[in-house]
Amino acid sequence: MVKGLYHYLRQAWKKPDKKTLRERMIVWRKSGVFTKVEKPLRLDRARALGYKDKKGFVTIRIRIKRGGHKRPRPNKGRRGKRLHTRKNLKMNYKWIAEQRVARKYKNLEVLNSYLIGKDGMHYFYEVICVDPQKPEIKNDKTINWICKPQHKKRPMRGLTSAAKKSRGLRNKHPTSKTRPSVRAGKRRGK
Repeated sequence: MVKGLYHYLRQAWKKPDKKTLRERMIVWRKSGVFTKVEKPLRLDRARALGYKDKKGFVTIRIRIKRGGHKRPRPNKGRRGKRLHTRKNLKMNYKWIAEQRVARKYKNLEVLNSYLIGKDGMHYFYEVICVDPQKPEIKNDKTINWICKPQHKKRPMRGLTSAAKKSRGLRNKHPTSKTRPSVRAGKRRGK
């Protein structure tokens, strides 16, 4: 059976060339936090997540610091009950990356994202964004759903794939506490 291009790209990314990736990450570290890239680095992953090579699609590489999910301890002005130093941030890095891109590029809507590398200090993601004002997007039946007003600010409202995973909405069976949200499930009763 003949395999296609995307199959071989997927296989190559399962065990990437460490030397090449390390050299790329050195360049990425020196560049800005947000970088618009012409083409996605992982084309197979981007295509699987909805990317098309047409006007209106923008790919942005973002650098995120690792660690720091634990809250810093306030040194005054709280009683012990309000310290919350043992609570960790429950959002995953991918969701944080999508939110930061959404805040930076207000005219774009975040479609999805994927990991392209990590080192000791940073995570690097590529975030696929769509410009809902472009006529190419409005006329494309497969993606024009994102132009509707209910899809505004998707990462902020926890509607992207990474956000749904972090919110625990991938599991279908014991849904009494996770849907519509964890807090709402607790309020409804046991």
